[in-house]
Amino acid sequence: MPSLPSIKIAVIGDIHDLWELEDNAALQHLEIDLAIFVGDYGNEAVEVVRRVAAVNLPKVAVMGNHDAYYSASNKGIQNCPYDRAREDWVQKQLDLLGEAHIGFSKREFPQFGLSVIGGRPFSWGGSKWRYGKFYRDRFDVRNFDESLDLILAAADEAEHNTLIFVGHVGPYGLGASPDDPCGKDWGNQSADYGDPDFAKAIALTQQSGKQIPLVAFGHMHHKLKHSEHQLRKRVVADANGTLYFNAANVPRIEETPTGKQRSFSIVTLQQGQVQSIDLIWLNSAFEQISAEALYVIK
Repeated sequence: MPSLPSIKIAVIGDIHDLWELEDNAALQHLEIDLAIFVGDYGNEAVEVVRRVAAVNLPKVAVMGNHDAYYSASNKGIQNCPYDRAREDWVQKQLDLLGEAHIGFSKREFPQFGLSVIGGRPFSWGGSKWRYGKFYRDRFDVRNFDESLDLILAAADEAEHNTLIFVGHVGPYGLGASPDDPCGKDWGNQSADYGDPDFAKAIALTQQSGKQIPLVAFGHMHHKLKHSEHQLRKRVVADANGTLYFNAANVPRIEETPTGKQRSFSIVTLQQGQVQSIDLIWLNSAFEQISAEALYVIK
C-alpha cells in the first residue's frame, strides 16, 4: 500500500451569508490542503456562492436546504423575490461551483490518495421524503431508494480505497436527543433528523471494505434552541472507526470591539486516519486567537 500524505482539511458548515473574500485569504494563510463546504450558503445566495467558488484551493461543496429555499420549500416559493420563470438561482449556484459540487457524485483527489463522495444535495433531513417535486424535476429522484442508488454509485466508482463522505445533513442513526449530531432541538418531541439514504450508503460502503475516516456535515447548529448553555455533540465515532463531524458552528463570523473574528473547523488526516479536529478562531490579521479541541486520536 502506498503511503498516504498528511493533509489539512477545513470543513466549513452553514455559512448563512457569512463568507467574505477575507475568508478565501484566511484559507490560504492557514495553508489548507482541501476545503469542504457542507451547504446552507444563504437563501439561494448566488453572490455568497460566487465567493465560495473563487476559493483557489482543492475544494468540494454540497448544497443545503436553504440553497433551494425559493425553489423547494412551500414558504420560500410563496415569497420568492425573483421571477422563477425567467431566472433560476439554484442552477446559477450549481454553475458557479462547477465540478466542486459533489451532490449525488464524487470528486477524486489523487494527490491526497482519497475520493470525496457527496450525499443528497439540498436535504432538509428526517425520515420523511421532502421536496418531492424539486427532486423529481432536478434529479429524476423520487424516493430514498433512488437517492441511495446515486450515492452508492458514486462510492462504488471511486478510484481510491479511502473515502470522505460529505452531506449537508448527517446520516440517520447518530441519536435522537436534542444535543445529538442530527437531533431535533425544537418542539417537544425528540427525533433523529439524519438522512436515512446517507446512512445506508455509508454502511454499505463500509461493508464493501473501503475505508471512511470522516463523514462531514452540518445543518443542525451547535447552539441548541432550547438551551443557552448546552452545545450539540459535534463528533462521534462508530465501531468501524469512522468519525462523524457536525461542522455547523453558527454564526461563523462574529463582530467584536477589536474587529471581526472568523471560525474554521480544521481536520488533520494522516495515513487515512483522522488525527485531530479543532475549531479555531482568527482575528482580522488571521492570527489564531483561540482553539477548541473537538477530537484528538487516542
